[in-house]
Amino acid sequence: MQKRPTVYDVAKAAGVAPSTVSRAFSRPGRVSAQTAAHIRAVAEELGYRVTTTESGAPTHKKTRTLALFVSDIGNPFYVEIIRGAHDSASVNGYALMLCDTQESSRAERIAVERALGSVDGIVLSSSRMSDSAIRMMAKQVPTVVLNRVLPDVHSVVTDNPRGVRRAMEHLGSLGHSTITYIAGPEASWADGVRWRAVLEAGHELDLKVRRLGSYMPTIRAGLRAARDFAERPSSAVLAYNDQMAIGLIKGFQAMGVTVPDDVSVVGFDNILLDDIVTPALTTVAAPLHSQGSIAVGNVVAMIKGAKPSQEPLVLPTKLVVRASTAQRKRKSTSPAWGTTKVSGSASKAAMSTSRGSK
Repeated sequence: MQKRPTVYDVAKAAGVAPSTVSRAFSRPGRVSAQTAAHIRAVAEELGYRVTTTESGAPTHKKTRTLALFVSDIGNPFYVEIIRGAHDSASVNGYALMLCDTQESSRAERIAVERALGSVDGIVLSSSRMSDSAIRMMAKQVPTVVLNRVLPDVHSVVTDNPRGVRRAMEHLGSLGHSTITYIAGPEASWADGVRWRAVLEAGHELDLKVRRLGSYMPTIRAGLRAARDFAERPSSAVLAYNDQMAIGLIKGFQAMGVTVPDDVSVVGFDNILLDDIVTPALTTVAAPLHSQGSIAVGNVVAMIKGAKPSQEPLVLPTKLVVRASTAQRKRKSTSPAWGTTKVSGSASKAAMSTSRGSK
C-alpha cells in the first residue's frame, strides 16, 4: 500500500517550510498568492489532502510529543530546567524533544517551524526570536515562554527584581558603596529587567551603580569583563549570571586580585558550578527545576483546552550567601588594578571552562 503524502512531503517538493504549507491551507491570507498557488499545485500533484474540521481548518494529529527550545544546551543554567520539563512531560504521558538554538534567532525560528507539525506543544526558554514571531507561533500550537514576559503569550519567569534587591542589600550591608553590574546580552529580556532593578535599588539604598558591557553570558565573556573592569574597578560586582561571575573570579585571580578580599562578586541563577568554584559563589537562586516542570504542566493544560493566563507566573528567588562576598576593606588595602595582566596560560585555563548562555 502506497504511503499517504504528508505536509513534509509537500514542503520538500515545493521548497518551503512545513509551516508555510500549513498556512497555505489554514490561513491563506498569510502566504503570498503566488506561493499558495505553487503549494496547492504541488499538493495536487502528490495527491496530498488536508483533513479539516467543520470550520475548514486543518486538524493537528496528536503526537504526545512536546518541544523544549533552549538557547545553548552547553549552559549549566538549562540543566535543571530540562530535568523539570522532562519529569513533568513523563508524568503527563508525553515525550520531550530538546532543541538547541545556538543563541541564534534565525536558527531558533527555523527549528520551531520544523517542529510545528510534529509536536502538540512548545516551551521556549530564553527565546531570541522577535515578539511577533513568538506570537505567530503561539497561535498555531500551545506555547509557554520562560524567562521573558510577552503580552498574549503565557510566560513563567523568576522574580528578578526581588533577587536583584536582595543582592544589592547584601552588598550594601557589607559596606560596598559602589556596585558594578556586568551586563548580559542586549537581546535578553532578563538583562533589561535586572538592570532596571539595579538602578532602582541603587537609588533607594543610596548606592552608586554603573553598568559594564553587554557581554555574552559565558565564562569566557566573564574573563574578558574582568580585564575591562580593571580599568575602572569598584569594590563589588553583580554579574548577569553565574557563568559570567565565575569567569570574573578566574580573571581576577589571574591578575592577582583576591575575591572577596579585594572585590566581592555575586552571580545569578545558582547553577551546579557555584559550589565548585573557589571561592564558592554568592548568588541569587532561581527555582529552575520548577520553571521547567510548571511550563510543561501549563502547556499540557492548554493542549487539553485550558485558557492560557495573560499574566506571567512569577516564581520566587532567594539570595544564597557563600564565600565570594565579604566586608569591604579600606582603600589603602586595594590591589593595584590595571598593573597586572592575565597571562596566556591563565587565560587559556579560564577560557577552557564550559561555555553557555541564557
